[in-house]
Amino acid sequence: MKRKTTLVLALLLPLQIILIKILSAYPLFIEKWYSNFLYPEISSIMRISLGIAPFSLGDLLYGFLVILLIRWIVIRIKERFRNPRKWLIEAFASLSIIYACFNLFWGYNYYRLPLHRSLEIENEYTTEKLITLTKSLIARSNQIHAELAENDSVKIEIPYNTRQLFDKTIEGYESVSTEFPELAYSGESLKSSLYSMPLSYMGFNGYLNPLTNEAQVNTYIVPYKIPTTASHELGHQLGFAKENEANFIACLVTMNHPDPYFRYSGFTFALRYCLHELYRRDKALSEELIATMNPGILANYREVEEFWVAHKNPFEPMFQIIYNRYLIVNNQSEGLRSYSYVVALLVNYFEDVENEF
Repeated sequence: MKRKTTLVLALLLPLQIILIKILSAYPLFIEKWYSNFLYPEISSIMRISLGIAPFSLGDLLYGFLVILLIRWIVIRIKERFRNPRKWLIEAFASLSIIYACFNLFWGYNYYRLPLHRSLEIENEYTTEKLITLTKSLIARSNQIHAELAENDSVKIEIPYNTRQLFDKTIEGYESVSTEFPELAYSGESLKSSLYSMPLSYMGFNGYLNPLTNEAQVNTYIVPYKIPTTASHELGHQLGFAKENEANFIACLVTMNHPDPYFRYSGFTFALRYCLHELYRRDKALSEELIATMNPGILANYREVEEFWVAHKNPFEPMFQIIYNRYLIVNNQSEGLRSYSYVVALLVNYFEDVENEF
């Protein structure tokens, strides 16, 4: 009986892959029946039940799975990989269970409608609109920086501890949920990753554990980056699986936050995206606009860069290649480059906001 069950589970793996391929062609169906019907219930149950633990259960689960994998490899080596039919079926059966849980608990969100359609925002823009927004973001960033700093050359230090940063992240979602009901958040499950140090050397700010629905933040990073990182991970938790969309949501939440430190983090985060895109289109103009920024803002940018340079290691490119491939497999055809979609959402969001006045 056990062998038959294992065989059935193994055979279900390719069938699941075929099902995903079929469903990916029907984003409206995924949006309606999974992302807005089934997933909110699954996510809420997991956040409420697992969020009460003060530490990351998902990180412990990952550690346990890694130990099992190492044990499995050691056993295979000792057996000199004899009887491959048996252990291959067992391996595919295990992968089938994990793949099913990944998709059911969160992964189907990769195939929902694009964010600009669900929020009714355009996704096309001109260079002139990009320039206008970049200038506006510089003005807003300079203004907030002047309110928080003693002079324009001082970098901003976030005066909150990790718990306060997490609580204020939740407040940010409460602030925008009136205008965007899709971002209503309840049942907190936002945690510091137990693997923050390894994540730093791998080049990651945080992640959502799809098996436990816990939003994990690398709290080793520069505190200035935690508001946007935590907001990004909660965006994932609400079902916005694509990285570019979660980044836009992080901008949206932090730029509209009642706390000025969060607004500073958000506006300078959005500004960096726009400057990067403008640099690609018009290097001279981007450098001209950068010269109008408060030096303290650039000091915050350098602080972040210095952190990642200090944590560089020979294996980081490998991690980035693996993650880039993961994005491509999960319906983000441009991989890491798809992050530029954030700029399109920002340009059109601000244009819509200005048109309301």
